[in-house]
Amino acid sequence: MTISKNQLKLITSLSQKKYRLKHKLFIAEGIKVVQELLNSSFDLETLFCKNDFTSDVSEEHIVRVSETDLKKISNLKTPNKVLGVFKIPDEKPFTNNGLIVALDAINDPGNLGTIIRLCDWFGVDELICSSDTVDCYNQKVVQASMGSLTRIPIRYVDLAAYLSETNLATFIADMDGKNVYKTSLPKDGILIMGNEANGVSDEIKNLITHKISIPRFGETQETESLNVATATAILLSEFKRELS
Repeated sequence: MTISKNQLKLITSLSQKKYRLKHKLFIAEGIKVVQELLNSSFDLETLFCKNDFTSDVSEEHIVRVSETDLKKISNLKTPNKVLGVFKIPDEKPFTNNGLIVALDAINDPGNLGTIIRLCDWFGVDELICSSDTVDCYNQKVVQASMGSLTRIPIRYVDLAAYLSETNLATFIADMDGKNVYKTSLPKDGILIMGNEANGVSDEIKNLITHKISIPRFGETQETESLNVATATAILLSEFKRELS
C-alpha cells in the first residue's frame, strides 16, 4: 500500500509542536519504543509498518508500506520497520506529593528524554516542565525516553506560579549549596534542574528553600559543570539513597 498525500502531509507536520498540539498527535519510531506505547494506556491512531512486522494491533489501524515509503516519513537516518502515530493523552491532576522533578527551560530533546527515563528508573512521582522546556512529544524526546514516557506523568506549567503555591521543600543544584552527600534529603520534595547554558533562572532561585551541590573530586577542579541529565541522575540517586 502507498502512503497517501494527506497521510504524508500529516506525518510531516507532526515534526512541529504547533501541529502536534493542533492534532493532539505525536510520532514514535522503532520496534521497542512503538511496542512500549502499544502496551501502555496511550491510544494508537495509525501504525505504518513493513509487511514483515507483526503485532496484535487491529488491521484497521495498520498501513503496510514499502521501505521506500517508510523512508519518506521517517526522521531516522536508518528507518526502522515501524512508525506509529499516537494520540497525546489528557494531562492528569497534580498529585503534589512524593518526589517531583521540575525542569526550568531545558532545551535539548536528548536531555529531556534521558531525564524522563531517570524519573522512571528512580520512581519519581511527577515531572513538571516550565512552558519553555522542549515539548515531551518532540520525536527526539520520545526516542530518547525509550518508553518511559508512558509511565511518568508530565505537565507543562508556569513554573514560578507552581512553585509559589507548593508546600513542599524545593531544591536546586548550586555550586554554593550544601554538599549533597552530607545533606539529609526528604521523602517528599521538588528537585529543580535548570537550563543547559544558564542553569536555574533568578526568578526560580528566589522561590526555592534549599541549595545542594555535587562536589568535584578531580585534582584539577577545572570542570565547570555537569550535563543536566548527569546531574539529575546523581541527585535522584541521593534522594532515593536516603530511603534505603
